[in-house]
Amino acid sequence: MMKHLQDTTTLHNGVAMPWLGLGVFKVEEGPELENAIKTAIRYGYRSIDTAAIYGNEEGVGRGIRAGLEAGGIRREELFVTSKVWNADLGYESTLAAFETSLGKLNLDYLDLYLIHWPVEGKFESSWRALETLYKDGRVRAIGVSNFHIHHLQRLLQQAEIKPMVNQVEFHPRLTQVPLRDFCQSQGIQFEAWSPLMQGQLLDNPVLKEIADRHNKSVTQVILRWDLQNGIVTIPKSTKEHRIVENASVFDFELTQEEMERIDGLNQNLRVGPDPDHFDF
Repeated sequence: MMKHLQDTTTLHNGVAMPWLGLGVFKVEEGPELENAIKTAIRYGYRSIDTAAIYGNEEGVGRGIRAGLEAGGIRREELFVTSKVWNADLGYESTLAAFETSLGKLNLDYLDLYLIHWPVEGKFESSWRALETLYKDGRVRAIGVSNFHIHHLQRLLQQAEIKPMVNQVEFHPRLTQVPLRDFCQSQGIQFEAWSPLMQGQLLDNPVLKEIADRHNKSVTQVILRWDLQNGIVTIPKSTKEHRIVENASVFDFELTQEEMERIDGLNQNLRVGPDPDHFDF
């Protein structure tokens, strides 16, 4: 069981990926973003997750450089993820989008590059581009985001290299058990976005009761539940005290009964789009 903020899971290609990272969805370019990343790295975070569509890769890059300097660590100690947006899907356009993201981040390589959404008729050719980038050593791992089982099955029929990660919406109201089981059977690491359901679970009585029992916050209980389920998680925050709080989940353990009570909160409820019904 993971005991430290810098503990990692090993992807099926042997690359180590931190269990907990910082997400920056909807964080605009500027000092707040850069300081959040710098602060996270200084406190021991080693994973940063962004995407082309977030429009903040340049700020993320500046925050990373400031964090490396403040933390006295090397680039190789960080795990940086970005994603190719829907408008850039296709073989050549994905290769070009990768170069654009890398340039904005001002990095020589990415640790993980994902297809952001499974756009019909396009994600297969983009996957070939990701395979090319992986073979060329431009990215250490490749994966997908928001893929259902049937999307993964179609991809696996054609893929030369199996996805290493599937990053999807996951929280106590959306536990995605069949998808998790399928990913596990294929050796694909499951990763949670919106693990806190955009704050909608903070007043949940079951979670509050469990949190009080451990002298922890509801947020910490949810993130601990992620980790004990073997799920990589990337909560978003720009506030220093929240960044610190989110990382303080390695000094307690939920019981089996508590895990099952949290599992029981599932309602198959999404705060984001269903990957079978999105129009962007």
